[in-house]
Amino acid sequence: MELASLTAQAKHALTGLLNQARLEPGMIVVIGCSTSEVMGKRIGSSSNIDLAEAIMDGLLPVAEEHGIYLAVQCCEHLNRALVVEKECKDRYGLEEVTVIPHEDAGGALAAAAMRRFGNPIVVESISAHAGIDIGDTFIGMHLKRVAVPVRLDIDSIGHAHLTLARTRPKLIGGSRAKYPSC
Repeated sequence: MELASLTAQAKHALTGLLNQARLEPGMIVVIGCSTSEVMGKRIGSSSNIDLAEAIMDGLLPVAEEHGIYLAVQCCEHLNRALVVEKECKDRYGLEEVTVIPHEDAGGALAAAAMRRFGNPIVVESISAHAGIDIGDTFIGMHLKRVAVPVRLDIDSIGHAHLTLARTRPKLIGGSRAKYPSC
């Protein structure tokens, strides 16, 4: 698997999401990723740090350029906790948990985030403004209440199915209410 291709696909996915989601600096994008699925294998069977690093190479520069926080979801063995920057935890009042994700418990992308983030910590849960799910890792539990699918001109990273979502505020008020464009 060509690592440069994975980097380009991850960059394309996050850039496309940000173009459609209209996120402001300081907002959160949750990232779920199975490097096993990226390789075309069953989720949880073949965690690969090299693939995770290549994907992180595509995500981090875009996130930094737009001033958004990434929240990298751990695998089910860590109850889908998330790696975030401490600044994100402080800004949003998130609850920190004690664990160090690694390839076999947490997943390769979470392990890469622990190495690559400036001041990484792990939190129990989050309500993100948008998300990228690489390999059907089920990020929905970490999105704000009203998630809206985002479609791009790519639908996979490597062999892994790609799903993207943005969120919007709830629409309230019934048939007489008027709403801004969401």
